[in-house]
Amino acid sequence: MRPLSNFVIRHSKLSLFGFIALVLLSLIGGFQAFGNLKGGGYNDPGSDSEKVTQMLTKDFGQTDPEVVLVVDMGRSVDDVQSSANGDIISAELSKSAGVKTVSSYYSLGRTPTLKSKDGTAVYFFAKLEDGSKTAAVSKDIQDTFSGNHFGATIYVAGWGPITSEINHTIEGDLTKAESVAIPVTLLLMIFVFGSVIAAGLPLMIAGLTILGSFFFIWLASLFTDTSTFSVNLVTGLGLGLGIDYALLMVSRFREERAKNQDVSSAVQGTLMSAGRTVYFSGVTVALVMISMNFFPQYFLKSFAYAGLVAVFIAVAAALIALPAMLNLLGDGINKWPLFKHRPQKDDGVWSKLAKFVMKRPVAIILASVLALGSLAALGMNVKLGQVDDRILPTNNRVVLATDQIRDRFDGREGSPIEILVENATPQKITAYATDLSKHNHIVRVQTNLGIFANGELVPRTASYFSAYEKNSWTRIVAIADVEPRSPEGEAVTNDIRSVSSTFDQVLVGGSSAVYTDALNAITTNLPWAALWIILSTMVLLFLFTGSLILPIKAVILNFMSLFATMGFLVWVFMNGNLHWLIGDFASTGTIDSSSLVLVAVISFGLSMDYELFLLSRIKEQHDLGLDTTESVAVGLQRSGRIITTAALVLAVSFFAFASSGVSIMKMLGVGVGFAVLLDATVIRALLVPALMRLFGNANWYAPKWMKWVQKKVGLEH
Repeated sequence: MRPLSNFVIRHSKLSLFGFIALVLLSLIGGFQAFGNLKGGGYNDPGSDSEKVTQMLTKDFGQTDPEVVLVVDMGRSVDDVQSSANGDIISAELSKSAGVKTVSSYYSLGRTPTLKSKDGTAVYFFAKLEDGSKTAAVSKDIQDTFSGNHFGATIYVAGWGPITSEINHTIEGDLTKAESVAIPVTLLLMIFVFGSVIAAGLPLMIAGLTILGSFFFIWLASLFTDTSTFSVNLVTGLGLGLGIDYALLMVSRFREERAKNQDVSSAVQGTLMSAGRTVYFSGVTVALVMISMNFFPQYFLKSFAYAGLVAVFIAVAAALIALPAMLNLLGDGINKWPLFKHRPQKDDGVWSKLAKFVMKRPVAIILASVLALGSLAALGMNVKLGQVDDRILPTNNRVVLATDQIRDRFDGREGSPIEILVENATPQKITAYATDLSKHNHIVRVQTNLGIFANGELVPRTASYFSAYEKNSWTRIVAIADVEPRSPEGEAVTNDIRSVSSTFDQVLVGGSSAVYTDALNAITTNLPWAALWIILSTMVLLFLFTGSLILPIKAVILNFMSLFATMGFLVWVFMNGNLHWLIGDFASTGTIDSSSLVLVAVISFGLSMDYELFLLSRIKEQHDLGLDTTESVAVGLQRSGRIITTAALVLAVSFFAFASSGVSIMKMLGVGVGFAVLLDATVIRALLVPALMRLFGNANWYAPKWMKWVQKKVGLEH
């Protein structure tokens, strides 16, 4: 850290303006990132369901329709006028730019499951051109066909329109969130620092972090699929971490100046103390973010990239641009005061709270554990699901369209179960399809021999099944009557996979299988991700503190906070509470598995951030000769206000996402915001002082060989 501080002090203008210039130059590529980002990314690319998708596309030339239309004729769909209207709709839809093929109830042999239960509405399917902008084409179809047209009422659904609506909603949500978070954050900064200049520095670092991160998101999007939601994470995390690190640095600089040190010495002292904490914090948060790379879904991998980028830029800005600015400003940091800033005393509200807690540690621990356990218990009945159209507001047009499918049709024709079997014979197919068609929730089974329903064969012409055989593989399609991305869809998939057959190989795909495989990928890789988080953070905390006990305590407390947060999220989003506070969202009886992992990882990383803020101050006092009780009291006094303000800033940054129209962004905002506030209050202000009081001098114990390792690594304070 000393070589960096020497360089920044000697070359302050180069460090500051060079850093700003690099960020501004990076925007040439950074702003191009938005056009490269993708929706989706929840699937396991190595699963059987993905193999089926690839084979259907490459070998069979088949894909699920991107756009599904429900056309309500207002009369019997088999009426002559209804048929005529259907022909007009097919012709007009085929003329739409980007549409490859159109099929419907009328062109597919008037299969009964392709019309509604009351016989007045039918399905139309549109497949789009390869390489077309799915979201843009889908939006054009929505705008043109939704509503009353061609003598019918038309509802437009499907994954293409869902993606279009999500992208459109996210764009507006980002602006809305920033318009809430930035003014509130500025007011908090003014309250803490008392002057406009000092308050503006954290926002400057946050701005540089966010803008600089876009360049790396763009680079990632050139080489791999990158989720559109990564921009939201960069914005929230960049704003929060940038301000957190700047808060720590600016506060320490003022503290150093209050000791009558000259400006250069104050900057160096700030980098050697607060700068070290920022560095360790950034490395710790980055290591936690890497854990999302253990999961195969690019939705989560994108957040790993975005998290790493935001942390890297935030640390670089806090350790290069900010010290340079402090060195150039000197006492000018206090310009434009709105009220007089008073240096903190070592005997204040936070030290009194610490001493109060340490006088009755057992009672505080029991009460805190009971409260956290009660929150965690709310998540005992968690049911994991996967996102579908219902992550959008309940009055969104694509949700209303998909509700027509749920309410009016027996089968989910737009989300078929795709089965590929190897080395099939007519006898094997007949036996398999007959057995499968008898299973619960299977409406019909479609094969190259005909359609099977309830064990009966309904013959069809061979031309209808022209794309059902390729090389040694035969395609079988099953239509179920359950929500594909749900526990019921998972049960149907597992049921189909358990059906005995004499085929050489059976691969099951389609929406419900994609959901099942994605969920399996998360549950299979979760232990490895958790192990990585535990081991990496414990090693980093040991190198930071030189203690064996403190890293173990920190990890345990973080998991307690995390389980409490997960319970709270289940209560809100799975059980459908707090609509009055966070706005409208659909309660599906499940909670999105990928989003839950995302919230858990980010919350754990940010909680460890505050652990380092607090422990750095406590250890500093202990190294100066104070006993554990006094070290904790003084350390909490000197860091309490910073941690509280930092937590409020981060909470505001993420709570702003609660205004989003996309429920998984609501969950990200509410979950991380709640976790941060819980950590800054119950964990840092109550449980940490209480446990450190109980452990006493054992807090600082480590075997000699571990102390030797810390010294050799060169990270001893």
